[in-house]
Amino acid sequence: MDRIRVEGGRALCGSVYIQGSKNAALPVMAAAVLHRGITVLKNCPCITDVSDMERILESLGARTMRRGHVLTLDCRDIHGFCVPLEYGRRMRSSVILMGSLLGRRGKVTVPYPGGCTIGRRPVDLHLKIFKKMGIYVEERRGMLHASCREIQPTEHRFPFCSVGATENAILAAAACKGRTVLKNCAVEPEVKNLCLFLKKMGVKIQGTGTDCLVIEGGSQLKDTEFTIPSDRIAAGTYLFAGAITRGRVTLHRAPVEELTSILQVYEKMGGQYYRNSGKLVTDSRRIRYPVPYLETEAYPGFPTDMQSVLMSVLATVKGDSVIREQIFEERFKIVSPLNRMGARILVDGRDALIHGTSALKGQHVFAEELRGGAALVLAGLAADGVTVIENPHFIRRGYENFCENLAALGGKITVDR
Repeated sequence: MDRIRVEGGRALCGSVYIQGSKNAALPVMAAAVLHRGITVLKNCPCITDVSDMERILESLGARTMRRGHVLTLDCRDIHGFCVPLEYGRRMRSSVILMGSLLGRRGKVTVPYPGGCTIGRRPVDLHLKIFKKMGIYVEERRGMLHASCREIQPTEHRFPFCSVGATENAILAAAACKGRTVLKNCAVEPEVKNLCLFLKKMGVKIQGTGTDCLVIEGGSQLKDTEFTIPSDRIAAGTYLFAGAITRGRVTLHRAPVEELTSILQVYEKMGGQYYRNSGKLVTDSRRIRYPVPYLETEAYPGFPTDMQSVLMSVLATVKGDSVIREQIFEERFKIVSPLNRMGARILVDGRDALIHGTSALKGQHVFAEELRGGAALVLAGLAADGVTVIENPHFIRRGYENFCENLAALGGKITVDR
């Protein structure tokens, strides 16, 4: 089993190109199933979640071809409707295939979604909207079975914002004949990009980028080329890699408009930045201020996917900081390994109380999920001595060439295989 070895104490300096978005690519790949034709996705990240989604689509009858960051999906001969257990349990995003397979095949069987163990993340919001659309759903032995004769248009208000439920509802609505109105939708950029892709493919959607979507489904779809946007969470992670090492990092192709809440926190800590010809130039040499209180929120608030990475940074900033996790109740798993490295963090319910220190020490630690794994690598970059991170496969689910990019910025980091 491979592991990541990090020798800390070096300020990162240089440039990094931001990869395509994992959370945008996966629902767009699912949406391609709706069309009996060819979809070409440019800037598609080379990460294991995308590879797993490719394997799922191939098991359903699709043909896929990748050349660098261009992924071609040929979905003319989709004949399956069962998502393989081995992939479905590995990645939560497999549940997003429910909406598109119901639209294409009228039935779907998918494992109860897996992925990172950061909380319960139930799928009840998905199932409620499906039932309103005339879809019969039941769970048997850890598998979700759904079927319908014809998807029915409806009007539905989500009780609270859910990215996955919004995306599944959009995909089902795109396939049904009639007008579907979805209210209190998630407004994350990934939802907006799914709508932009569907519109390019021929679906009529009003309200893109807002919390109220009106979808006229049943349109004739067409072959489409679509560019996956840059990954805001990857951009934030490299930004905070510079922050934790007090370095200077330039981000190429960073989606700055989507980073507002992250950059606000970065500035509060003392970080400085400016935009120059499509680049985000950052200087973290003056970072020294704690963050007295921060809550994770749905977009455009501070993203839960950045919480663990921020915690690693705050562990190196003298003074007291508080992070309240509002989205996933088990996203503090990183606290124990950080404390082993010399951090002083106390968890009280949904609050993490961080008493910063400048004396992290290298340790042997284990990644338990995607973002926490990346945060441990960042902690290793700032620690005295050597840090070894086991289970790097979690990190490869969402980051492309993570260790190589950090090494190119000056980090002393290797992967022992």
